[in-house]
Amino acid sequence: MMRRVVITGIGMITPVGTGMDKSWSSLLSGQSGVQEVQSFDPSKFRVKIAGEVKDFDPRTFMSLTQQDRMGRGAQYTYAVTQMAIEDAGLSIGELTSSMVGFYLGSTMGEAQVLENIVKNQVLGRPVPRQEYMHFPSHQMISTVMDEFKLNGPSNFFYNACAAGNYAIGMAADLIRRGKVDIAVSGGVDVISEVAFTGFNRLLSLDPERCRPFDKNRKGLVVSEGAAVLIMEEMEHALKRGANIYAEFSGYGLGMDAHHVTAPHPQGEGALRSIETALANAHLKPEDIDYISAHGTGTPANDKAESYAIKKVFGEQGDLPPVSSIKSMLGHAMGAASAIEAAASCLMITNQVMLPTINFEEPDTNCIQDCVANIPREAEIRHIASNAFAFGGNTACIILSRFQEEVQPS
Repeated sequence: MMRRVVITGIGMITPVGTGMDKSWSSLLSGQSGVQEVQSFDPSKFRVKIAGEVKDFDPRTFMSLTQQDRMGRGAQYTYAVTQMAIEDAGLSIGELTSSMVGFYLGSTMGEAQVLENIVKNQVLGRPVPRQEYMHFPSHQMISTVMDEFKLNGPSNFFYNACAAGNYAIGMAADLIRRGKVDIAVSGGVDVISEVAFTGFNRLLSLDPERCRPFDKNRKGLVVSEGAAVLIMEEMEHALKRGANIYAEFSGYGLGMDAHHVTAPHPQGEGALRSIETALANAHLKPEDIDYISAHGTGTPANDKAESYAIKKVFGEQGDLPPVSSIKSMLGHAMGAASAIEAAASCLMITNQVMLPTINFEEPDTNCIQDCVANIPREAEIRHIASNAFAFGGNTACIILSRFQEEVQPS
């Protein structure tokens, strides 16, 4: 029998707040974290807005010596891991006395480190040796594991904007199969000029705001952030009296390989990942009460995702409510689905659906019930959380309200 997996700790850094409580209260109030770029000069770009983290101070979480060992992505990873471990009520002794896995996803890794190195070299400035040590992305796992004395299996996923869901699903498998009792899993991405430039060149950015599923949407908003979940084997969590936010019920991965950047117009990969996730969770489409959409705000992505959702769940009248918190945060790349997984756990705990802000005019090609602009109280038993990426990488995870006794579906 497959072991059950529950979520007992959450750490979040988002453009609307550092920390789970601040991020959650800001999302619940419909606050936007999008503004004109501050990290670099945006004047040369067509689009000048992004979702940047504004209140992160590494000194809150680590010493100067520790900061010197890490790039910005590793600092985010360290901070959300520290927050999640504390939230889960785990001691260092409990972590070091057992195998703890660490699975992390990212799109750009420590790209901003390489940008800084190249700029200094072009300008003839010396580059401190430690800067080169910050660049390898595995440092975001290895440095943090070393700091917290974690000794289990680890893996780094580069599945673009689906990477967070890939990490969470694979970490759940570690626990299900008895390899570990505890796993840290999630995603991280730091704002980088190279990503901002790339999306500008693709003409896929909205110059004003992120408005998923709206008829007048023009594109996504580049963002940053990090989130990790503490995932535990159910009996292990119950034995130590842990607070349980939600249960991980299943996941599905898909690959349509339709185009390097464009989604399959009929959402083939998305469709496959959602159907696989339902089967993995032993659930039927009608069991899902809410869908946390990938919902980037680009015309093609929102249309393709809507097509896949309608194919699985039925036409508009039969669909569960859908919303996209990217409307508030922007698109945090590999961190996006991890942040959305954390938010989904909190939606289950609080029995409320977060809104899609900036939704003004429905698109007949898209989902109509987008929990428009204000949150909605509702009974939530099961959430499907989607993440789709360049190259046709797709992933869906299903999170459920925890019940110690399994109820027949």
